[in-house]
Amino acid sequence: MEEVTQEDLEAFIEHEQDRGLKISTIRTRLAILTAFLHFLMEEGIITGAVLKKRIKLRLPETLPRAMNPLDVKKLLSVVEDTQERSLVLILLRTGIRIGEALGLTVNDLDIRERKIHLYEGEKNSMGRVVYLSDDALFALKRWLRQRDPGKEYIFYTRGHARMSYSTARGRFSSYLKSAGLGEKGYTVHCLRHTFARELLNAGMRLECLQQLLGHQDIEVTRR
Repeated sequence: MEEVTQEDLEAFIEHEQDRGLKISTIRTRLAILTAFLHFLMEEGIITGAVLKKRIKLRLPETLPRAMNPLDVKKLLSVVEDTQERSLVLILLRTGIRIGEALGLTVNDLDIRERKIHLYEGEKNSMGRVVYLSDDALFALKRWLRQRDPGKEYIFYTRGHARMSYSTARGRFSSYLKSAGLGEKGYTVHCLRHTFARELLNAGMRLECLQQLLGHQDIEVTRR
């Protein structure tokens, strides 16, 4: 409990929203969790830094939203940072969740076979394998040649072992603005839906897509 951070709280809320829970349910869970964190603060187990910033809840869209193909091109045209381009392309071309991407280590990669092994799903205990496209593989190789080999995680920021959710979302938002897409309501999670849409449009069977996305219930994939 001493290691709980603001990012963990934000990740929990994002996880609950991604499950499709009603906003009222998430608010109730957040209130309960906040009360418990206040108790831990009173007991001297954690510091007030965990609750230093108020978390704003947004109502999720009725249906998952994918990015327009032209907007994807605009986005990629402004992502020049080697690490961040690698992250965006991995999310876009494999459909993995942002939390899964930020938790990747070198041991999870199989560059020769163009695979990423997710040994335990972010939302369940099911492991799976996803595959790298040409552009994602190229971007990842470029970043691997530049990254600090002493770091445990593939994606990190200065002074931190790994990149946080809030940092990744912030960088993504800044790129959307640079590409002139800031008013379209895209989020980093839209990359996962874009991946799914492209494979469905290419004729992939729903059961195969379910495996790649790591859904236990095929109805979630169907939606």
